[in-house]
Formats: sequence, C-alpha cells, structure tokens
Amino acid sequence: MDKKIEFTVDWLKALAKNAGATGLLVGVSGGVDSALTAFLIKKAFPDHSLGVILPCDSNPQDREDALTVVKAAKLKHVEIDLTPTFRTLSQTVRQELENQDEWNGEKERLSLANLKARLRMSTLYLLAQNYNYLVVGTDNAAEWHLGYFTKYGDGGVDCVPLANLTKGEVRRWAAYVGVPEHIINKAPTAGLWPGQTDEEEMGITYEMVDRYLEGKEIPEKDRQIIERLHKRSAHKRQMPPKPPVFK
Repeated sequence: MDKKIEFTVDWLKALAKNAGATGLLVGVSGGVDSALTAFLIKKAFPDHSLGVILPCDSNPQDREDALTVVKAAKLKHVEIDLTPTFRTLSQTVRQELENQDEWNGEKERLSLANLKARLRMSTLYLLAQNYNYLVVGTDNAAEWHLGYFTKYGDGGVDCVPLANLTKGEVRRWAAYVGVPEHIINKAPTAGLWPGQTDEEEMGITYEMVDRYLEGKEIPEKDRQIIERLHKRSAHKRQMPPKPPVFK
C-alpha cells in the first residue's frame, strides 16, 4: 500500500507542476473519500494544500466531521457558508418560474441538490485561482463508473486521484494514512437532502459495485443496474459533444 500511496502522491505533484500550479485544494465534506483526498494532498504539498469546508443547507454533523478531518490531517482550511447564497439563488429562480407557472416541483429536490454541488464547485475554483492551486476531486471508482456525481458540480475538478480505487480500497487507504475510524465507518452520503444516502439513491450497495469492478460474480439484477447507470451517465465522463466539421 505504501508504494501505491507514494505513486499517487507523486502523480499529484507532477500534475500540479505540469499545470503551473503551486498547490492543491479539496472540498472536505466529512466523508471518507474527501478525507483520504485531504490526507493525500497534504502529503503532496505539506505547505501548499488547503481543505475547504462549504456548508450549504447541510447537516451540522457533516461540518463537525469535516473539521475533524482537517484537524487529523493537519491541513490548513477555510470555511465558507454557502447557505445564504443557495437560498437566495434558489428562491429567486423559483419565484420567477412560479410567476410564469413553469416551476417543475417534481424535479425540485434533485435540481436544488445539484445546485448545491455547483455552488461548491464555483467556490472551489474561486479559491483555487486565488492560491494558484488545482481543484482535486474525490470520486472513487464506483462513483466514477456509475456517474454518481453532479455534472459541473463535484464532477467539475482538475483531477480525480481516487477514480481507480474501489470503495473498499478507499477505506483501507484511509485507515492506513490515519483518517479517524468514525469517518471511515460513516454511512456514505452526498448530503443532498436530509436522510439521503448514496446506496439508497443509487439502488445498489458499494460492495456490489466493487465486486463488479473487480470482475467477480454478482446477481443479475445488480449487474443490470450497474450497466444501466454506467450507460446513462456516459456524457458525464466525456467532453461536451460537437458536430462534425462541415464539408
């Protein structure tokens, strides 16, 4: 594991150097993926790394967990509460569309959840340009394969160092580098709405996705879910399409 972690840290260093960046930052949510990423960027740039805590109509416990992570990683951090911005923007848009009788209440929960992710992305890049840092993503192999991230939200990053790691590997790496145990064992959630969990929203467990990615046998119904989500989210893993060149 030492060699794999060292390889990833060296990769992050080279990536930043090639981009002309002087360091790295990551949004710290209080979950295990961002916690491991926080420890990795601290190893790569001990004096030029930043954890960013961005509450946005969030569970207060997630903020406490994020603070625990940056303290454990000895990572410099900033905290910016996006709740007032989120509420103002969402209410402004909703009011305008309601005035035109065009607000789609059925899509409200997911569209507002995605707005949170996109506000965080914009804030991370504002900070990154201030410090001349790269924005580091936190998606693991399961999330990347299923497209379980917001396009131009938490998917809007400069690199994704965990994208080849299963959820199980993320947890093992996290334990190895010193992420607190209760963070590692915390139920995975994107914090999109109260009580939301990753596995419930995806309709499948991380363990099952890990087994699929490792080439192991899984029930047919789970395989179908994985392949359907992968196909449906292909656009998230590609640059925007353009038409053929005119002839």
